[in-house]
Amino acid sequence: MVYLGRNKKAKLSKKQARAQRKTDAKATIDINTIFKKQEEEKKVKMGIVTVPKIVTVRHFAELIEEPVTKVIEKLMQSGIMASINESIDYETAAIVADEFGIKTQPDKKETEKDVITHTNEKNRPPVVVVLGHVDHGKTTLLDAIRHTDIASTESGGITQHIGAYQVIWKDKKNHKTPITFLDTPGHEAFSTMRAHGANITDIAILVVAADDGVKPQTREAISHIKAANIPVIVAINKIDKPGADIDKVKRELADLDLICEEWGGKVVMIPVSAKQKQGIDNLLDMVILTAQMQNYQAQYDGKVEAVVIESHMQAGIGPVATILIQHGTLQKSDIIVIGKKVWGKIRLMENYLGKRIDQATPAMPVKIAGINNVPNFGDKVIEVANERDAKNIINTTAAKINHFNLYRASEAIKSGELQELSIILKTDAQGSLEAIKNTLEQLSTPKIKVSIISSGIGAINENDINMAIAAKAIIMGFKIAIPDKIAEEAKEKKIQIKKYDIIYRLIEDVQAVLSGMVKPEINEIIIGKMQVIKEFYKTADRKLVGGKIIDGKFVENEKVRIFHSGEMIGTGKLSSLQVEQNKVAEVAKGTECGAAIVTKVTIKPKDIIEQYKEEKVL
Repeated sequence: MVYLGRNKKAKLSKKQARAQRKTDAKATIDINTIFKKQEEEKKVKMGIVTVPKIVTVRHFAELIEEPVTKVIEKLMQSGIMASINESIDYETAAIVADEFGIKTQPDKKETEKDVITHTNEKNRPPVVVVLGHVDHGKTTLLDAIRHTDIASTESGGITQHIGAYQVIWKDKKNHKTPITFLDTPGHEAFSTMRAHGANITDIAILVVAADDGVKPQTREAISHIKAANIPVIVAINKIDKPGADIDKVKRELADLDLICEEWGGKVVMIPVSAKQKQGIDNLLDMVILTAQMQNYQAQYDGKVEAVVIESHMQAGIGPVATILIQHGTLQKSDIIVIGKKVWGKIRLMENYLGKRIDQATPAMPVKIAGINNVPNFGDKVIEVANERDAKNIINTTAAKINHFNLYRASEAIKSGELQELSIILKTDAQGSLEAIKNTLEQLSTPKIKVSIISSGIGAINENDINMAIAAKAIIMGFKIAIPDKIAEEAKEKKIQIKKYDIIYRLIEDVQAVLSGMVKPEINEIIIGKMQVIKEFYKTADRKLVGGKIIDGKFVENEKVRIFHSGEMIGTGKLSSLQVEQNKVAEVAKGTECGAAIVTKVTIKPKDIIEQYKEEKVL
């Protein structure tokens, strides 16, 4: 507008109006350009922002000079629900900062203090797990190995069961070498430990009875050993029993790609009798030789890393846990964090002989007390500088997404990050198992290998889920059941189980993954349901109804389905909600409200309107 005198104004001509609009548009563009330039200058000025290992959302927002509400919004978009005073870790902070176009670096002072140094790296004892079919002599073999331990015989024997122990083995040259044996893992515990990322076992001893041969749990053990990618020594046990046939065992194992050295393979197979204590010396000699070839090492200084192998509540002491040290030397009074919820200050340490000790070194199992709760089997243990750091880590809500599915595998192959597609296959019959295995393996290319890391007949179980987590594998089932408990567990642990009734559909899905063509699945979530009481107003494309929320809640701008007498008659979208005379964004269960629905369908009293949303499973 142009003004003529006081309180007098004249209308602009059409030509002037056009010129004014151009000026306004140019001004808007100029303002946006200025804002954009200011943002870029701000990022240049900030340079690389140093962020602590653990930081509150408020402090992080201050560091990157962004409104805390925007930071919380970015976190929510990443699936992390953290309030202004809660903490996130550096990795999460770096991802969010990148969303704002800001580069970060970890706090070097903290990093130097917390990271494990490599100044004292040296040999450590090997950690051995014994696996095999039930009744093939695992426990008897472990007992026989225990009785060879010169330390336990000198001190009166092992007085308690803590889930692991060490044998000090004296070889033919009189060299004393410790070997750590894990006493707890059956197959399920072994896969659970690996699912937690605790690949702590170095060597597997596979026990197979000479009079019984390969059995279902033998096959299962072999699949776990292969997935863990660790050396295996076969102990062919019960050679003293009538009906023992060592060559038959070797043939059956050869069918499973475990070929003994005498037949041109690489697997050492030692005949033993755990009951008669025959062949134990040869078995332990081979464990030591394998360990020397693999050259297992660890840092003996720096921060401690360990894993829980047993835990319980002990009368008079409180929560206790047996942990296996992986790196560093644990001292009495050290402060540790275990998993996501447990922390404490070490006030008591005992070795596997029940003797109190002041420090524990790599590959040593040790029972500890002084923690605030009973941790889970397989939980990781880390040493921290002080109680404040321990509490900050416990309070950190940044969730790590571990799930792996067809879409993620497809994207990883497309980007070149993945060179091997791991599959766990379960079918209804041996014939279909072999047919699918052979077909899938033939899909391998020079760039991408299809690897069936575990296969079997029957329902999907907990071991399959744990193996899928540990190996980043897809579980595929053909004409098999998925128990409700297993389906819930897979959902909770974000592991995809694909079930098929037609073989070519399964093959097509794998081909799509290999070619990087998989689209994300759409997951439908029911938000709430409303029962219609009255229709107030309608047009061809819009209906205004009153009703009561009978389940969940209703929110603005989400899709709906309309049901009449139990049958779906149409779809639409909820555009607005009103309670009494007030517009609202959300209505809870049990509340009456008005709802504007964009739909062509006629809505009548007693109809049910179901609201839902669709989310991509990435």
